[in-house]
Amino acid sequence: MTKKITLTALAVSAALLSINAHSAGFQVNEHSASGLGRAFSGEVAVADNASVLARNPAAMMMFDRMQFSGAISYIDPQIDVTAQSSGEKATDVAPTAIVPAGYFIQPINEKFAWGLAMFTNYGFATEYPSDFTYGLDAGTTDLLTLNLNPNIAYRINDNFSIGAGINMVYADAELIRHQGGLNMTDPSANLLKLEGDTIDWGWNIGFLYELNENNRFGLSYRSEVELKFDGDFTDYIGAFLDSKQPGTVPGKLNVVTPAIAEIGGFHQLNNQWAVHYGVQWIQWSKFEELRATSEQCKNNECLLKEEDFDDNFRYSIGATYNLNPDWTLRAGFAFDEQAGKSTLSIPDTDRYWYSAGFTYNYSSQMTFDFGFTYLYGKSNSFKESGETFHAENDAYLTSAQINYIF
Repeated sequence: MTKKITLTALAVSAALLSINAHSAGFQVNEHSASGLGRAFSGEVAVADNASVLARNPAAMMMFDRMQFSGAISYIDPQIDVTAQSSGEKATDVAPTAIVPAGYFIQPINEKFAWGLAMFTNYGFATEYPSDFTYGLDAGTTDLLTLNLNPNIAYRINDNFSIGAGINMVYADAELIRHQGGLNMTDPSANLLKLEGDTIDWGWNIGFLYELNENNRFGLSYRSEVELKFDGDFTDYIGAFLDSKQPGTVPGKLNVVTPAIAEIGGFHQLNNQWAVHYGVQWIQWSKFEELRATSEQCKNNECLLKEEDFDDNFRYSIGATYNLNPDWTLRAGFAFDEQAGKSTLSIPDTDRYWYSAGFTYNYSSQMTFDFGFTYLYGKSNSFKESGETFHAENDAYLTSAQINYIF
């Protein structure tokens, strides 16, 4: 047994629920049902309900009354991983999940507004069978986070608004690895366990330019957040501790969630049709390694994995059609570039979003949004633990949302 062990990639999931992220790397885009229905195209500029807070605080100046939006998304991933040489297959390694989000916007006067958002930008969870031969690099990876994001916005003039906020991110992590091929008589026996939690901080800023009432452009930036976990590291066989005995010791682990920049536009072409589009840039190059440390581990290092991630882009386009005063239809398409080299816990790949949705206007104060997406991930192969794996990756996303104007 070596002094170091591969730590499969950790990530962040949404609003106190474990999820599998279905964007590149371990990003989460499931912020609203209205956004899902248009593949989140033009989110920094559309501003059709309070969920715009997840993308651009400056867009709060588009609201003249208080509004609440609450969304819940259901994610059904279909990820299967097969070892090439042995043919061993792990099916549905990413669990289904329910992801909630909530938003509130209150105009103060014609110049100021404030709002509060609760959502997440990153997430991932994978659960391999406990007797999987490659349990050293698979097992269970599960982090939970909640992003609480108060914001304020200011209208500079008739055309230009600015907004900013702070992000309080709570995260809770658990990682379990099994002995797998190291113990063929009992491959499901635990090898190690890492768990901990943290609260860390970031910030965000946004701009909105209204060319006129039918055309507007948005730009936003959300800072990176370095999650500094304090928790417990458990060595079940005494391979990683100085004592050479099984035990649990205090441990630390840092995980960087990358910065995000986004630009987009919205254009109302006539009374019925509108188009919207956007481009996201995610600074994945900041995600360089995962290193767990403890004074009681050999060489002060319990776990280490060097990551191979590059900055990536997400491109989206969509359209909205006002069918009648009660019904609004929307659709969208997005392409999400692969961000990192695939691993067993993050079998990353290029992803294509095919989305549709609608809004039902129940009354002048209450509306309901529904969104649906089929997400196709390109099949790919990668090497880990001296084995070549083949991964198939797609998902079905469904979301419902209520919006209420006070």
